[in-house]
Amino acid sequence: MDTGSDQDADRGIDVSVVVPAYNRRASLDRCLTSLLVQRVAKEIVVVDGGSRDGTRALLGLYAAHHRRLITVIQDAQPGTPGGARNRGLERAAGRFVFFCDAGDHLAPDALARLVAAADRNGADVVVGKVAGARQGLRESADRASLTAVYDDLSCFKLFRRDFLERHAIRFDETQRRGEDMTFAVHAYCHARVISVVADGDCYHAEGGGEASARDPLGWLRVVRTPIEVMARHVPPGALRDRLLLRHLRRDVLAQLGVPFLAACEAEREKIAVEVADICGQWLTPGVRAGLDGVDAARVAALDDPDRLVRLALVEAAPLRHRLTGAEWRGDRLVIEGWAALGDADGASAGAGPDGAAHEGAALNGTSLKDAVLTGTVGLVLRERMSRQERVPFVTRGGTAASGSFTAVLDVAALPPGVWDVHVAVECEGARRLARLGSRREPGAGVPAAHLVGGVVVVPFLTRSHGHLGLDLGGHVVRVPAVVRLARTWWRGRRLRVEGRALVGEEAAAAAVRHLIWRERASGREHRERAMAVGPREFAAETARLRPGIWDAYLELGLGGPPVRFPVKVAEADALDRPLRWWRGALRGGVAQWTVRPYATAVNRRLSVSVRVATPLTVVRRMARTLRQR
Repeated sequence: MDTGSDQDADRGIDVSVVVPAYNRRASLDRCLTSLLVQRVAKEIVVVDGGSRDGTRALLGLYAAHHRRLITVIQDAQPGTPGGARNRGLERAAGRFVFFCDAGDHLAPDALARLVAAADRNGADVVVGKVAGARQGLRESADRASLTAVYDDLSCFKLFRRDFLERHAIRFDETQRRGEDMTFAVHAYCHARVISVVADGDCYHAEGGGEASARDPLGWLRVVRTPIEVMARHVPPGALRDRLLLRHLRRDVLAQLGVPFLAACEAEREKIAVEVADICGQWLTPGVRAGLDGVDAARVAALDDPDRLVRLALVEAAPLRHRLTGAEWRGDRLVIEGWAALGDADGASAGAGPDGAAHEGAALNGTSLKDAVLTGTVGLVLRERMSRQERVPFVTRGGTAASGSFTAVLDVAALPPGVWDVHVAVECEGARRLARLGSRREPGAGVPAAHLVGGVVVVPFLTRSHGHLGLDLGGHVVRVPAVVRLARTWWRGRRLRVEGRALVGEEAAAAAVRHLIWRERASGREHRERAMAVGPREFAAETARLRPGIWDAYLELGLGGPPVRFPVKVAEADALDRPLRWWRGALRGGVAQWTVRPYATAVNRRLSVSVRVATPLTVVRRMARTLRQR
């Protein structure tokens, strides 16, 4: 039966929230509380399929205290999640429908932000950021592409209700798993506008692990349905290939990982056959081209269960690694380390850093040892923005049997950018990557910045985890440069500035570009060309500064965006005397100009004071002096 007041579609409800609640007494309080505080015109439709844990009594209390907001639909027997959601959808009266599981909850302003986005953009579907989700969009979008949102195939989104009615989009009540994936695919393929709200968490999922990991065969049968729904709506071509790639990587080939290892031998054969059948139907040349090394190796090994086991073991094993040293040898950076696949408690496939061999990790009777012994160890550099990769030359080690390696980076061959250093273990065609540096030998750190071919190379460790990276050009890491004033002197009415420029301990005068004077109050800038007059020495001349206080900076070109450094005054006698002269000034009068180089009191930075004294200024100054006396 239904409890709650009769509700008509024309009574101004913005959102109908549909909540299946079978045996969810423990988490229902938090869920309903998070829905009641949403600041939109709403109704909450809860569907209980004959709960036996006190859920029914709790829902009765909520419905009694919130008669205008909460409707409870009681079914005598439990059904499928899709059936419960369909019952709620039939009862919904809002302009929009949001599906929420009873074990989850919403951020306090989630529905208001989702509805605002839908109204602003005319969206049929609005995807909200799921807290802690590793996949999905990271930025909000008024009109997102299908490929951009396709990673998230849950039903926990805002849907325009008349859109669902118009296209007869409903949950498959025969499915106990994956029904939300099919629903989301159907909705995505019909939506004219899909918006994304990612400026803050909207949905907090508190459910358990992925069901597919417990029953890979069942999941492989389930996932065929959303693939077929998508294929009915998206014609063959690049778009379909990109969507198929998502399904094959995350839903199909992933079952050859940990779920494959957990299965018995007979089930493994069935899983491989099922995956091969799906690939035979949907693995187009475009999809094949998008597979990474691990998945491509799995596709090639579908008729070789033993190799599939080895690939799964390589993927499942923890990748242990350690940075043992990094140093410059000329213009090449030499990085030494150790890496191996194995258990976190010390068991590994090969030898540890002390040279002792360990027993291989085992899962369901399968050893990791033999698989890893055939692999190789090295480094991979990956540029953050472009994602391009470089593989340094390994001069020592390089096999997973020893674990130790020495890699030589030809830094001069790298384009400017920020390069993250990954340790890589390759085995059976599978490549495992991990950021290097978070674990280090005592005393192992990063060498100083170095100039290579006019480009500054700054090795660094990230603040959060201590990962090793290289900043070529000074994009994100402060360049350790120092600019020291040697002397200032007057050439007529032009102030000549001479000094030394160093990056670390290296001469950097060849990188000087401009001497920049920045007026302290207004922020105006005056630029003068600077030139190298020696390996470390530079010079620049300045004239025609307007009245004000001007601070001096030297601009260097070090391979990335131009960087500037304050000119520091080491010795007071490096500063020439103030210079004064008379000349025609404002409105045809005569004025005295005073230009005085000086060092700031706190940081000893080179600054110049430019003052203009007109006759009127002189009179006022004399008057103030007389009053003070």
